[in-house]
Amino acid sequence: MHKQKRKAFIKKMGRGGVAIFASRAPAMRNHDTEHLYHPEPNFYYLTGFEEPEAMCVIAPEHPKHQYVLFVRPKNKRAEIWNGKRVGVSNARKHYGADKAYPIEKFGEKIGEYLQGAERLYYTFGANEEIDTEILTLFTQSVRSRIRAGKGIATLVDPSPILSDMRLIKNEEELRRIQKATNITVEGHLAAMQAVRPGMYEYELEAIVESTFRRNGASGTAFPTIVASGGNATTLHYTTNDCQIEDETLVLIDAGAEYQRYSGDVTRTFPANGTFTEAQREIYQLVLEAHYAIIDCIRPGVSIDEPHQKSTELLTEGMLSLGLLKGKTKKLLKKKAYERFYMYRVGHMLGLDVHDVNCVHETDGEFKTFQPGMVMTIEPGLYVAEGTKKAPPAYRGIGVRIEDDILVTESGCKVITSGVPKEIDAIEALVRGARK
Repeated sequence: MHKQKRKAFIKKMGRGGVAIFASRAPAMRNHDTEHLYHPEPNFYYLTGFEEPEAMCVIAPEHPKHQYVLFVRPKNKRAEIWNGKRVGVSNARKHYGADKAYPIEKFGEKIGEYLQGAERLYYTFGANEEIDTEILTLFTQSVRSRIRAGKGIATLVDPSPILSDMRLIKNEEELRRIQKATNITVEGHLAAMQAVRPGMYEYELEAIVESTFRRNGASGTAFPTIVASGGNATTLHYTTNDCQIEDETLVLIDAGAEYQRYSGDVTRTFPANGTFTEAQREIYQLVLEAHYAIIDCIRPGVSIDEPHQKSTELLTEGMLSLGLLKGKTKKLLKKKAYERFYMYRVGHMLGLDVHDVNCVHETDGEFKTFQPGMVMTIEPGLYVAEGTKKAPPAYRGIGVRIEDDILVTESGCKVITSGVPKEIDAIEALVRGARK
């Protein structure tokens, strides 16, 4: 898979360019312990390599080595503490590099691969130490060009190229995403079957995440949200430490990660198995919008269309519930809906749970849907406790319904449909598990 990606990237680079990609630096959790390592997505996309302290050089016009890796060498003492390293020889054997060196050799060897190059492709921000080294290289090359007439003249960010490539998933990527979403579905079902008033949010969090791991996930794609009652009106609530009260809704936003690809699902359901009338009204409004938004996804349609549809439908719904007052067109123009619906209706899904942007880099316009894209659709309404002028019955209710959508040749497919979202089906699942 990664070899195909490199070939496609080289084709988009054109002649005269060399690209350097750095692995993400480890993040420290405390004095001498690191957070679980997660590779930089573009680096992983092109290499499949998952260790820190690594660099990739793509030099299409080098006579022998078009793809070079710089990695940590084998070290018996270090491996006792932190596990086996791939090492230099295995970087060639298992990751297809034409040549591999110890990472310490980067400064010594990189000049060989920059000879004759006019453009250097590099993205800043993944590794501050390497950023400084690249700036030094570029400065030296510019000075050399002034003196000798040869050398790198331009520093280019390759992110737009890779963002465009990553929007369309190939067969292997779709297999991984489908597995991640299948596992995600299992986690949500387990939580909905286990919920009881009196439980704590963190108990459901533990059920979701243990189900992910039992089904083969490497972990979560993002911090799990388990928000009961008024907590659900905080979009990224992750404290998960409140006791779940009777007659409240529970919103769970969680996704599994499988072989570096993500799932992302949200469901909102009653803790006691029965929606109150006010909860039912808001939930049904969001659900109907959810279905209508998905129906507009097909090849050739602007990626912005689902969001525009969501603001129209939810604004009309807010008017019907008395959350907003006025004329729909004026309310949309003023973005009055942002009081209760504060974000875009979805995001791309892939190596990042909020994967690569969806606008054309040249003119700022939205791209159109193409087969192989995967996107979330997640309309919601959030009426915070104490919201003035909102009908009292709706205060403290937050509802979000999120599914993962694959764009197909003829339309789209919901790949997370295994988690029920119809009111009757949700109530039956929660009540049935209790019996």
